[in-house]
Amino acid sequence: MAGDFTAEQKRYLEGFASGFQASRARRDAPTKEMPIGPDAIHFAAQDRAIANGGALNEQEKIKREEHPFDAYARLVAQAKRNEPPKPADNFRWRYHGLFYVAPTQSSYMCRLRIPNGILTHWQFAGLADLADGHGGGYLHVTTRANLQIREIEPKSAVAMIEGVQSLGLWTRGAGADNIRNITGAPTAGIDPQELIDTRPFARAMHFHILNDRSLSGLPRKFNIAFDGGGRIAVLEETNDVAFQAIEIRDGHGIAPGVYFRLALGGITGHKDLARDTGVIVPTDEAVEIADAILRVFIDTGDRTNRARARLKYVLDQLGFDRFLTLVEEKLGRPLLRAPQEAVAQRPGFDRLAHIGAHAQKEAQKSWIGVVLKLGRLTSDEARGLATIARELGDGDIRLTVWQNLLISGIADARIDEALARIEALGLATKASPLRAGLVACTGNAGCRFAAADTKRHADEIATHCEERLEIDTPINIHLTGCRHSCAQHYIGDIGLVGARVPINEEGDTVEGYNMVVGGGFGTEGAIGRELLENVAATDAPRKIESLLRGYLVHRATSAESFAAFTRRHDVEALRRLTFEAEQ
Repeated sequence: MAGDFTAEQKRYLEGFASGFQASRARRDAPTKEMPIGPDAIHFAAQDRAIANGGALNEQEKIKREEHPFDAYARLVAQAKRNEPPKPADNFRWRYHGLFYVAPTQSSYMCRLRIPNGILTHWQFAGLADLADGHGGGYLHVTTRANLQIREIEPKSAVAMIEGVQSLGLWTRGAGADNIRNITGAPTAGIDPQELIDTRPFARAMHFHILNDRSLSGLPRKFNIAFDGGGRIAVLEETNDVAFQAIEIRDGHGIAPGVYFRLALGGITGHKDLARDTGVIVPTDEAVEIADAILRVFIDTGDRTNRARARLKYVLDQLGFDRFLTLVEEKLGRPLLRAPQEAVAQRPGFDRLAHIGAHAQKEAQKSWIGVVLKLGRLTSDEARGLATIARELGDGDIRLTVWQNLLISGIADARIDEALARIEALGLATKASPLRAGLVACTGNAGCRFAAADTKRHADEIATHCEERLEIDTPINIHLTGCRHSCAQHYIGDIGLVGARVPINEEGDTVEGYNMVVGGGFGTEGAIGRELLENVAATDAPRKIESLLRGYLVHRATSAESFAAFTRRHDVEALRRLTFEAEQ
């Protein structure tokens, strides 16, 4: 047969066979040196860091050695043996939403993905059943309008993950170096003042992430939020990427209508709120532009120093203009910009709209905000609320960043019935101006990083102050157990960050806090200033009472907010007022 081919045909066939064999060899044995597939962009970024003289941090080495999504079979094997994870796998299993929290508890915490924080009554009841069967019998609502289930033994880890998935919910990518739960307005679609319903955008972003593996394995975690201009604050400015609904007025060379304003770089634990870029985003381009931002972050984020691996530090290094130029290169087109005068004034927030009954957009329908004690509710309470949502509401449970939830679509004629049934569960629909804005992270009862029992201390502070003061305006008090700032202490009117407080020269310490004041969000957005250091937890209620009493006595008018009051005085003056109040 060989004699039937010309010399030129023989050369062609030899070249084809050689190329086929080389291609087959590359497919059979891909290497980290020649990365292929969805992880290639991450390996390439790691390689650039090494080529520039850096050393990969430990987490980058773990990801390079074995991608967490490729190790599920080992998690299954560990569950069969009821075996806790080694440190490397403890990091990997966070990609599946599992956090082993020893030594605080010899168990996992499971974090979910709930786009826009909205789930159905049957999903909520199903999670309560999972918490009973495989966890501690309770749920925590988080400051990202999300849920956590705790006290999951290693033997139950896989049953928990697969149980969540069976409910049509997700844990994948809920921890570690991924885009976390996509936050949106809790009253999306039902809010009379909203500019746009954020649910489609949060869900589109959510599924875009889940279905593109190249968007996992980022340099660090990444937060994205959509605010629709509703009555309840989303705190979008605390996110790496904030899409804030705005209305562009006619007469400025841009088609009038609703857009998203783009802000970047929020990370309150590092004392930064997201900053306006001047870019406006046509709503149907939000996911595409977020994807381009993420890919620039993948390329440029620090793979060596984990403490400086967040988007904020890329922006600090490159500057906003250069970063946005790189985003435009990814998109292949310029971003749209608008002058500030083209933007109509946004509607304001109602700092109590997440508590109690409030009229919806639809006539004769309301939502009811349920007060949860610092985000915690038992499985029985959750099932009871699910039943109320099914029988009296539209069937939705809506989580908020204020660690509580809403039941929506309740006919006005049945509000009293709904309120009575909620109260019969031992829950409330009313809260003092202090408790309505009281936020606390898990604390050292469930987190090894925390230096204080934040939830217990938050309750003690509120109880102490309510018994002694008549507060007539909302005051947000945020308690976080460590510098990770899960409770975002820097944006509270009063923020407390956990610390070990020395009590003698022998080095003995007690639980306590450093106190900041004057933080805020929205139009009052600011990072709080440190007022006091090393306040023992037992002294914190009295210190906060004194500060609040000083505000009530010395505010310029009854309409002056706590944030405005604290910003009107320097730190020394505030300390004097606090001292005077204690006398």
